[in-house]
Amino acid sequence: MVHLHEITKENLNAVLELKTKKEQETYVSTVAHSLAQAWVYRDTAYPFAVYDDDVLIGFVMMGFYESKQQYTLWKLLIDERYQHRGYGRQTVELAKQYLIDTFNIMEIYLGVYEDNETAIRLYQSAGFTATGETDGKQIEMKWNFPK
Repeated sequence: MVHLHEITKENLNAVLELKTKKEQETYVSTVAHSLAQAWVYRDTAYPFAVYDDDVLIGFVMMGFYESKQQYTLWKLLIDERYQHRGYGRQTVELAKQYLIDTFNIMEIYLGVYEDNETAIRLYQSAGFTATGETDGKQIEMKWNFPK
């Protein structure tokens, strides 16, 4: 069963060893970089290890983008050893549920590189749609709670 788990001193080193495939490195921050951001934005960043039962498979971080007043799916990394098994989609759903349950929100945003077709398809499969907004080479996507 896939679930989110707090990052602790017991699992930190294993979480830091997670990595993407070489060709994905331009799209995804390292876990170390993401955790540094989580520390700086510790009041509005929500990082988690992702496990399938007791096997560490990835990392996800949600956040609150204060200047836009938006909750975001900020970072997503499924370790290269566990890709193409449906874990990305399950992790997106867990992240959405965490934000809904914790903050009682109705919409979630994310940014994705415009040429990252795999990620765009993943997010579309989870109900995210492009808003038409861009930030450099990233497009903004939004998910709305079903009415």
